[in-house]
Amino acid sequence: MHIYSGGIPQARPMVMGHEFMGIIEEVGANITHLRVSDRVVVPFPIACGGCYFCKHNLPSGCKHSNPQNYGPEGGILTEKGGGMFGYTGLYSGYDGGQAKYVRVPYANFGPRKVSDSLTDEQVLFLTDIFPTGYTGVMWADLKGGETVAIFGAGPVGSMAAKSAILHNAKKVIVIDTLQYRLDQLAKLTGCETILWKDAEKTVEQIRDMTDGRSADVCIDAVGFEPDRDFIDKAKAVINFEKGSVKVLEACMSGAKRGGYVSILGVYPMDYDNFKVGQLFDKGLTIKAGQAPVHPIIDKLLNYVETGQVKLDNIITHRLALDEVAKGYEIFHKKEDSCVKVVLDPWK
Repeated sequence: MHIYSGGIPQARPMVMGHEFMGIIEEVGANITHLRVSDRVVVPFPIACGGCYFCKHNLPSGCKHSNPQNYGPEGGILTEKGGGMFGYTGLYSGYDGGQAKYVRVPYANFGPRKVSDSLTDEQVLFLTDIFPTGYTGVMWADLKGGETVAIFGAGPVGSMAAKSAILHNAKKVIVIDTLQYRLDQLAKLTGCETILWKDAEKTVEQIRDMTDGRSADVCIDAVGFEPDRDFIDKAKAVINFEKGSVKVLEACMSGAKRGGYVSILGVYPMDYDNFKVGQLFDKGLTIKAGQAPVHPIIDKLLNYVETGQVKLDNIITHRLALDEVAKGYEIFHKKEDSCVKVVLDPWK
């Protein structure tokens, strides 16, 4: 959606799609554990499995999957991380999964076979949004009994809420600007909700719900493109910035002293006036980045197989692949109570 909106530019045409699964039609000569007709889900990071970062459970940092633009700096336009499906030329421009056929590099390391006892929709979200939401909770090292505040009730925020429940959080609070999203997620998970009016009021409500202490964990599942008013947009222009860090700032305010902030939403550039003084004074722990799907996908698949979590109940729209433009439009415009669109190439 960041590419669709122009928030992250992409000069040449590209097939989008982090999140996909399918049936294997062909295998390369060096593939040892997969065969034609196997049904697989595919993690969205592209990783070799053999470099330093892959061996240390950080496939998004793979040294070999982004040969054009890889590097240690993590700059805005240079020295990026490992490759990803359908996510701009900065990550080597791999075409994504919104197609009838997809080429999957490093297939000995990535795809996971799926049992015939599970439907496509039951496991599809193991490729991206479930591992991403789960990671935001995992980083906070929950012991049980905590309060988790999640900013954003979209697909990733929904999975973060489900993951917090898996980790025995005592209270899950979800914040969003759209009441229909909050209502749908509350119905599915039993979470408490806050309709965002502004950052100050939202943080006040979080504190009121936690005896003034604030949340143990705040998860940013929005990123740099939140709903913004004219003043927010003008400030970004003055600072030569794209988007806003208003949600991240709210997370830092809404987290307790010694608490955790997990950044799952995308931030593609630097921002002025970042509140490092608040970060230091409150003793916050912040973790951010792309989800390390490969090391956790088997554990997450077991959650689905054993019925501990249900993923497909967030789907609101099922469309044929040739209706992809409609899917992007209604999701972008927040029309027809849209939360999650699934595309079927054979529909």
